[in-house]
Amino acid sequence: MQVILKEDVVNLGYRDDVVTVRDGYGRNFLIPQGKAVIASDSAKKVLAENLKQRAHKLAKIKENALALAAKLENISLTIGAKTSSTGTIFGSVTNIQVADALAKQGIEVERKLIYIKDSVKEVGNYKALIKLHKDVSVEIPFEVVSE
Repeated sequence: MQVILKEDVVNLGYRDDVVTVRDGYGRNFLIPQGKAVIASDSAKKVLAENLKQRAHKLAKIKENALALAAKLENISLTIGAKTSSTGTIFGSVTNIQVADALAKQGIEVERKLIYIKDSVKEVGNYKALIKLHKDVSVEIPFEVVSE
């Protein structure tokens, strides 16, 4: 079944993408949640017209994402966490702490755009991926230190 996404869906696609999904996933989750519509011929024509009209807006959004990516290129973060004597963190460091550390440096990034590949449960150096746009992503290093 083909659907047109109305919003970004993690591991599936971005807004206004036409994607193929299994029937049950489309009918039971995506469409009732308002995340997608069935990709009929008329819906595809409407989508093409909307994309044509919004092309300059999308270019502006991508330009802003590239500017923010250039800002983030040279940033390295230090995140403090409570640790045991062996260097193991009580809990873990998540995208929330990374977003807070960026906010302290004056850069506002939504936490749902930040992805940390491995779970951070020890003191050390790690990397976080920030997906600013479907074509623009930045990998920033961060260090977890003991408080």
